[in-house]
Amino acid sequence: MVIEINKDIDRYKESVVMGLTAKQLIFSVASVAAGGGIVLLLYRYIGLTPSVYVAIPVAAPIALGGFYSFNGMGFYEYMGRKMRMLFANRPLAYASTEGEETIREIRMEEEAVKKADKKKGRKKGSGKKKTSKKNKKGRKRK
Repeated sequence: MVIEINKDIDRYKESVVMGLTAKQLIFSVASVAAGGGIVLLLYRYIGLTPSVYVAIPVAAPIALGGFYSFNGMGFYEYMGRKMRMLFANRPLAYASTEGEETIREIRMEEEAVKKADKKKGRKKGSGKKKTSKKNKKGRKRK
């Protein structure tokens, strides 16, 4: 007896009708109902094509609520975060605590340390350093 198990259990979705999950089915029905209702109400006054153009911006976000997902977030959560990022974020400001004089002093100290290291290196290691020659495998040659 062989039982098929989905390798990625976290992404498993149980279908209710025609391969749709319950969430997708509910949002599909709501989208069709909203879009169809708008088309039926406006058809008499502005005609079929303009009423469909009015219905699409209403029905599309409803349908996206059931089908769209990005990084584990639903459409409404994602768009809410995006709107918060666009309009509610304050700009980050950085105020330096160091002035130009402090930066110059730090650079001079670093240069002095480098010069001291160079002088120490020359006194200790006067002459050429003997390096061991190695072959391709990293073993010392004889």
